[in-house]
Amino acid sequence: MQGGSSGIGVTAIQLARAFNHQVFATAGSPEKCAACEKLGARAINYKREDFVEVVKQDTAGRGVDVILDMVGGDYVGRELGLLAHDGRLLMLAFLSGASATVNLSEIVYRRLVLTGSALRPRSIAFKAGIARDLREKVWPLIEQGSVRPVVHCTFPLAQASRAHELMESSQHIGKIVLTCI
Repeated sequence: MQGGSSGIGVTAIQLARAFNHQVFATAGSPEKCAACEKLGARAINYKREDFVEVVKQDTAGRGVDVILDMVGGDYVGRELGLLAHDGRLLMLAFLSGASATVNLSEIVYRRLVLTGSALRPRSIAFKAGIARDLREKVWPLIEQGSVRPVVHCTFPLAQASRAHELMESSQHIGKIVLTCI
């Protein structure tokens, strides 16, 4: 998981742990790494450590089955090399750019899947199916308290620009919430 301390990251860590998966997460400060570890991930400070080396070492060279990537750019080729055979790389965003150079033979020979996800263009029926699956598989975890929202802070809607500045500064852990009250 790239961006483990983001709103998506903290949720992904908790969900993966709730389903008994080992989780590696990158973050850019000791505080953010500590937050990821508290949620159950093996945190890697990408500013001080090479996430590929750490994960390869911790998995005895096997690599990982799934990577959620919000970085893109030159991370993509490195992440493909980090995947285990039949692994999946899911692109969620491209904070470092939407273009990447990849070794296609690596994808073919190791049967890797490089895919993306965006809900906005999907049909109402597709979104309804996701909602049903979430109600069945995720909602009970929320009710039990094994998955919980991590809210960094809230802003009134009138201060949306301040919330956006905080998000761009990358000084938060978890979600930044706008309130209408």
